[in-house]
Amino acid sequence: MAAPEPKRVVTMNTGSATLKAAIYDILPAAKLVLSIRVENARDGARIRISDSTGSSLFDQPSSVNDSHASLELIFHWLADHGYVSGLAAAGHRLVHGGTLYTKPERITPAFLADVEQLMPLDPDHLPEAISGIQFISQKLPELPQVACFDTAFHASMPKVAQMYALPRRLYEGGVRRFGFHGLSYEYISQKLRKLEGQAADGRVIIAHLGSGASMMAMKGGASVDTSMGFTPLEGLVMGTRCGDIDPGAVLYLLDQGKTSPQDLSTHLNKQSGLLGVSGASADMRDLLEMAAKGDAHADEAIELFCYRARKYIGSYAAALGGLDMLVFTAGIGEKAAAVRDRICRGLDFLGIQIDAARNQANADIISSSASRVKVRVIETDEDLMIVQHVVSLLGWTNREAS
Repeated sequence: MAAPEPKRVVTMNTGSATLKAAIYDILPAAKLVLSIRVENARDGARIRISDSTGSSLFDQPSSVNDSHASLELIFHWLADHGYVSGLAAAGHRLVHGGTLYTKPERITPAFLADVEQLMPLDPDHLPEAISGIQFISQKLPELPQVACFDTAFHASMPKVAQMYALPRRLYEGGVRRFGFHGLSYEYISQKLRKLEGQAADGRVIIAHLGSGASMMAMKGGASVDTSMGFTPLEGLVMGTRCGDIDPGAVLYLLDQGKTSPQDLSTHLNKQSGLLGVSGASADMRDLLEMAAKGDAHADEAIELFCYRARKYIGSYAAALGGLDMLVFTAGIGEKAAAVRDRICRGLDFLGIQIDAARNQANADIISSSASRVKVRVIETDEDLMIVQHVVSLLGWTNREAS
């Protein structure tokens, strides 16, 4: 019997300054084929394509700092190397679904028209995501496309966790806490189920710590609360976002004429966080090196990042009525042992004790044998989560995405 024709899915994850994409074979099981990354800078973009082992296949600058031009170069390379002809579907991460979308959706012209109405909610990400969808539609008009929303996983949050203490008409008009990083949290939830079985239904806190950082309280495998709110600006200290801030401070800056709304948005989203406090870098790796050499501002930025995370762990343990498991994920969470150590230091009262050697080795389990709370490090995979949603929505068999 002849082997089945390969089915491939391309995933696209567009950010305000980056594009991440991947190609997966899904028969007989989901398997990474290529990873693609575009990083934009003032002097243009750089495109990197790697195989499943991380070996570089393509690495060169794009002369124009424009996502459409970068996609043209990428798909030209993919076509030349035989990857485009095997594509069976495309899956896209859309950061914001508002109140309209709480599950993956097949992309149609009517769907796009609705999503365009959501752009004021997420002006940094949605325009680029829509542009990527339109690019695929032009290049491969017959290719089915699926939208996967970062807000969808948090639709299970109780109403009290979704509400702000604002006039009710604003909540009813859509001003509420949505939460983000949902695809990452959904993946970790599934992974925990495989690793821990029924224990994954317990009281779990997941810390997604990267350039964008958030935290989620989970019980019964569902989101109970999360640190990001109406936008990804709320919550933890991040690479360039401030996280929690007194709205009065924002009103003060506007009322006193010290800044315009557009400039203030830039300050809060692009110039704050680790970058703003350190005055030097938004990259935790840089700050750890600088702090080790005695840079006080870098050390303050790290400490504020860890302090805010530690506070959220305490508050979410209260919301959950206790804590059974803490999971670190994303770039900082998976790789920065010193940050995990700082965050967990002083949380003995919750039953959290870290084994220094395991933590330093980035082991799967970094809690000590005496710890009442299991502390795990799990690598997240938003792309694989997108593939699973594409397979499910298009009615392909479960085995294809196992």
